[in-house]
Amino acid sequence: MLTRIHARYAGMKRPATAFNSQPEPRWIGHFAKGRQLVAGNYLFAGYLVEAGANTLLWDVPPPAPSFEEDAHGFLWLDDLAAVGDGRARELAQAWSYAWIARYGRGTGPGWTPDLTGRRLIRWINHALFVLSGRNDNDVFLRALARQTHFLARRWKATTPGLPRIEALTGLIYAGLSLSGMEQYVPDSIVALGRSCKSQIDAQGGLVTRNPEELLEIFTLLNWSALALREADRDPAPAHLDAIERIAPVLRALRHADGGLARFHGGGRGLEGRLDAALASSGIKAEATADMAMGYARMNAGRTTVIMDAARPPVGAASQNAHASTLAFELTSGRRPLIVNCGSGSVFGEDWQRAGRATPSHSTLGLDGYSSSRLAHARGNADRRRETLADGPKEVLGERRLTDFAIRQQASHDGYRTTHGLVHVRTLELTHNGRGIAGEDLLVALNDRDRALLNKQIDSSGLRGVDFTIRFHLHPEVDAVQDMGGKAVSIALKSGEIWVFRHDAKAALSLEPSVYLEKGRLRPRGTEQIVLSGRALEETNRIRWSLAKAQETPLSIRDFKRDGPLGDDPYDPDASGDRDY
Repeated sequence: MLTRIHARYAGMKRPATAFNSQPEPRWIGHFAKGRQLVAGNYLFAGYLVEAGANTLLWDVPPPAPSFEEDAHGFLWLDDLAAVGDGRARELAQAWSYAWIARYGRGTGPGWTPDLTGRRLIRWINHALFVLSGRNDNDVFLRALARQTHFLARRWKATTPGLPRIEALTGLIYAGLSLSGMEQYVPDSIVALGRSCKSQIDAQGGLVTRNPEELLEIFTLLNWSALALREADRDPAPAHLDAIERIAPVLRALRHADGGLARFHGGGRGLEGRLDAALASSGIKAEATADMAMGYARMNAGRTTVIMDAARPPVGAASQNAHASTLAFELTSGRRPLIVNCGSGSVFGEDWQRAGRATPSHSTLGLDGYSSSRLAHARGNADRRRETLADGPKEVLGERRLTDFAIRQQASHDGYRTTHGLVHVRTLELTHNGRGIAGEDLLVALNDRDRALLNKQIDSSGLRGVDFTIRFHLHPEVDAVQDMGGKAVSIALKSGEIWVFRHDAKAALSLEPSVYLEKGRLRPRGTEQIVLSGRALEETNRIRWSLAKAQETPLSIRDFKRDGPLGDDPYDPDASGDRDY
């Protein structure tokens, strides 16, 4: 109710009459997604509507509230700007002005503080794109001013974290760009500084532990700092301090291919976004050593390994978090090899839940159980807002260097209350980066744990507790089981071949998997290496290794394209897109 009142009240305030400065876009989105929008394929919040090329976005019946919410955030304007041709501009103008006509007076689902901040940034970033060739700029300016007045009164109601920083960045943008809005800049600078101080921890991380969310916040802080400096204004000291703290964390979470580690609802980030953000920040600090935001990083030669080695988020911060404790990803050069399935939120509720479960990660899981379980937040039955519950209470880790390798060991007790078992994982990356040796241990530590484990074994008819260790492979690799089924050979497009072996204490199989990637119409088919076994004793140990099968130079000339010419991630017929 308060939102509606403030939205209507904002229309009585003084309108903007012109731009004080000529706004320039800080970023454009996906060219392929923009092309699909032009073709009439509307993908929002995991729902695809094939509406036809001449269908107005606001005339499409939303298949879910999240579809409608995503559309009103105007992130699609980035994608149309990436196409940038006449048809894309016509669409951007038609949809923007239709929104003003239909919702611009403070009605509709788009009038929330979270969405208004997101929309303001896109409207100002792409104002030239939207206004080019039109003679009714005053309509657009009045709508911008109304949203600015509304946000100035309601930004405190935004969700802490990315939405609040997005809202305050939008206010700063509007105050600097629009005549008559300057009065909002000083308070917005102070508020943004306070948000940075309260929401970015002393080590430069977020409570959600989502690497991509941290990148988006870092990008917004860079944009707002740059806009303020261009207007001869100083950002708040806490604002600049946050940028300095975040930069080395993001470097630690970056794989050798330039993408982010995909954990807790985050993807690898838009192509080039991370490097551009780090470059524009001017912060030269190196990657945080050993641990960053709860992730253990090992890198040697051309290989990076990043493992989730801390407790998962809890409470409201875990609404997008995954049961990924002790999962890892491995990249060789610019070729991802071992991955997690990723966030399925862009493909709807069912894929989102599946992507959050332990079997969707490259780690050990007990059959039928995740290391953390999902639960509805009190008073909220929305499956998209389920929090993590009953997860690891204690996650321990240790790193040391040996003569031959970097050794990272970690453990978690997520299965202790249900099965009396603690999972201990040890990874050793050789100093030349050509191989990694792993050990997964399930152990009952005391008499109480042993009693619980024996109870589980008895209830299974003495079959034991079934477990699986999964290694999800990137869709661009080719894997084949060989050596009589005792090993898996993995070929990368760079020409490298890696071989997976194990100690024969578990059954090895190569099974189907999926790669949940933002920016595609549907999940991509891929494969996973699976070690299956049963825990029958108080100590159960499985050893495995992944190493290059042949010597390759340290600086391999990897020029092969990631897909065949014309491979379009938004094309349903593109290679690698199988139906699931």
